[in-house]
Amino acid sequence: MDVIKTYNKKEDQPTLKEAKSFVGGLVEMVYLENDRQMLVNKKGIIHNLPVNYPASFVAGNIILGPALILEGDARWD
Repeated sequence: MDVIKTYNKKEDQPTLKEAKSFVGGLVEMVYLENDRQMLVNKKGIIHNLPVNYPASFVAGNIILGPALILEGDARWD
């Protein structure tokens, strides 16, 4: 199972439905440096999701469960 996935092209940008499916529930946006965004499961603690170490390193904060990184033209408005 992927724990982190990065998109940078508009045509690859995930829909909300795709993001929900990847993170396993409600989506929360975390703003990263360099105008990037990370999409994570809003209720990761409640669902007892495991720590996502690669995503936590990128975010500089604890991230639980799978995460999507949106950069460049793939960012959500």
